[in-house]
Amino acid sequence: MNIQTINLIIAFVVTFVLGMIIVPILRKLKVGQVVREDGPKTHLKKQGTPVMGGIIIISTIVIMLAIYAIKYPSLILAIVSVLGFGIIGFIDDYKKLVLKNTEGLSPKKKMFGLFLITAIFILLYLNVFNYGTDIIIPFFEQPISLSIGAFIFFTAFILLATTNAVNLTDGLDGLASGVVAIIMTFFTLMAVKMQNTEMAIFGACTTGSCIGFLIFNFHPAKVFMGDTGSLALGGAVASIAIILKMPLFLAIVALVCIIDTLSVILQVSYFKLTKGKRIFKMAPFHHHLELSGMKETKVVILFWAITAICCAVAYFI
Repeated sequence: MNIQTINLIIAFVVTFVLGMIIVPILRKLKVGQVVREDGPKTHLKKQGTPVMGGIIIISTIVIMLAIYAIKYPSLILAIVSVLGFGIIGFIDDYKKLVLKNTEGLSPKKKMFGLFLITAIFILLYLNVFNYGTDIIIPFFEQPISLSIGAFIFFTAFILLATTNAVNLTDGLDGLASGVVAIIMTFFTLMAVKMQNTEMAIFGACTTGSCIGFLIFNFHPAKVFMGDTGSLALGGAVASIAIILKMPLFLAIVALVCIIDTLSVILQVSYFKLTKGKRIFKMAPFHHHLELSGMKETKVVILFWAITAICCAVAYFI
C-alpha cells in the first residue's frame, strides 16, 4: 500500500471520528441551516440541519499537513490557503448562525479577507518558496513563464474565482464535497506522476477528508459544510493547481463549478437588464435542474460523473 493511499485512509478515519464528535455539538448549539423560501420545496425539510461542518474538514487537513510540514516545510503554503480561506468562511458563518446576523460578513469585508489571504499566499509562493512563474498549458509539453505582474494577477484570479466557484457549487447534499474529492484525486495522481511528494500528501489528505465528510453530508445530509468548508476546499483546489503549475487545468476538471458560477452571473445580469426576467428557474444551475424535475441525488451523481470524466480527459492530455 503506497503512502498516498495510507494518507487518504488516515484522513478518512480522522474526519469520521471528528464528525462523530463535532456534528452532535453543532446540533446542540443549534447552528442550523436557513432554507430559502423561493428554492426547491424539497429543501424545506433541511431547515435546521447543522452548518459549519467545514470545521471537520479543515481540522483533519491542517492537523495532517502540520505533522508533515516538519519534514516538508512547503506544505505551510497549503495550510495557509486552506486555513486562511476557511477562517473567512467561518467568520461569515459565525455571524449568520451564532450571532444571528442574516447578512454575515459584508461583501466588502469578505472580499478584503479573501484578498488578504490571496496576497499572503502569493507572497509566500514567490518570495519564500520561490516556485517561479511558469505554468503548464494543456496539450503542450513545455510550460510557459509569465511576467511577475501577469503571474500575480492570474494567480489572484484563480484563487478568488475558485474559492467562490466551490462556494456556489455547495448547494446540494454531497455535491461540493464529492466534486472536490474527485478533483483532488486527479491532482494527487498528477503530483505522483510529477514525483511531487508534498502535493501528493496534500491531495490525498484532502481527498480522504472529503470522502469522510460525505458520510455525514450525503443525502439526507446530517451536516452542511457552510462557507467554512466551501471556501477552504476552494482554497485547497486552487492552491494545489497553482503549486503544480496546472491552474489552467481547472477549466477542465472544475467544469461543473464553472457552469454553476456562470449560471449565477448570467442570471443576475439578465435579471438586471430585463428588469425582472430570468434565464434559469433558479441559479446556480444545479437548482435549475432540481426545479425542472430532476431529483437532488440524480443531480449530484450527474455532477460527480461529469467531473470524473473531465478529470480523466485532463489526466490523459
